[in-house]
Amino acid sequence: MQQKLEQIRQEAKAALAAAEDSKAVDELRVRYLGKKGEITAILKQMGSLSAEERPKMGQLANEVRADIESAIAVALSEMNKKALELRLKKETLDISIPGKQETVGSLHPLNNTLNKLIDIFKSMGFDVVDGPEIETDYYNFEALNVPQDHPARDMQDTFYLTENMLLRTQTSATQIRTMEKRKPPIRMICPGRVYRSDDVDATHSPVFHQVEGLVVDKGITMCDLKGTLETMAKEIYGSDTKVKFRPSFFPFTEPSVEVDVSCSECGGKGCRVCKGSGWIEILGAGMVHPKVLQGCGIDPEEYSGFAFGIGLDRLTTTRHKISDIRLLFENDLRFLKQF
Repeated sequence: MQQKLEQIRQEAKAALAAAEDSKAVDELRVRYLGKKGEITAILKQMGSLSAEERPKMGQLANEVRADIESAIAVALSEMNKKALELRLKKETLDISIPGKQETVGSLHPLNNTLNKLIDIFKSMGFDVVDGPEIETDYYNFEALNVPQDHPARDMQDTFYLTENMLLRTQTSATQIRTMEKRKPPIRMICPGRVYRSDDVDATHSPVFHQVEGLVVDKGITMCDLKGTLETMAKEIYGSDTKVKFRPSFFPFTEPSVEVDVSCSECGGKGCRVCKGSGWIEILGAGMVHPKVLQGCGIDPEEYSGFAFGIGLDRLTTTRHKISDIRLLFENDLRFLKQF
């Protein structure tokens, strides 16, 4: 029995050393240590031994079992180590291999120009406010001194949703809402989309963007308007930019002006962009009409103000020398990657 136990020990160790995977190790464990294994079979024969031999054989059997269990643990440890090394080898990254270049996006030219405008006006103490794109006829027209029979309504082809509700044709409606809620002094701009029933071409779109501006305080004059807009124009187009104010008409401002800047393409000499004039119109402005102030509960005898409406799309196309406004809305990556 002693020889048999020693033989089992040697055979088990040799078999475990030659095992190729954990499945083979488990099969050997069952073969030698299982309920029907070879060690168990030896122990069942203990009854035929004398009382003096049983303790010796029992001790030897336990030693053989412990040796085989230790050999199993070593074999599994080695296999796990090799498996980990193999996996790490497969997962090893060659840091010298060039990586895949990630395409990084950028701001749309409209957003880029808008952010620039917001920074400019915030530096002058303006707040940024927002207003609804679906407006009532009152805020879009009547409160801005444009009654139902006013000919100025013909200047804008409006998208009406109901008799009284419409898609705003100008962000000027927000200045009325602001003056109703706030008391002077007021300095605000309102960027946003506006809608007019225009045919799509190189300079027109039924959806475009405006930045409305409003200042109301005591002692506000045209000089304040002129200085504000000249500062904005030079920040957008460059310090050499010249600004020209032309008399115009808007129902909600009096007096009213159109504001031109010297053409950034030709420097004012005349080219196809400015149609030979050397100037490009960028916005309309004027002193807030006393009737508009009065309608918002502001005393025109005590307060005055100026307002302006910047065409963000026009500002963007002239700033970046873009010849067709439709390029801003077509999402062509070949175009957008230039910015």
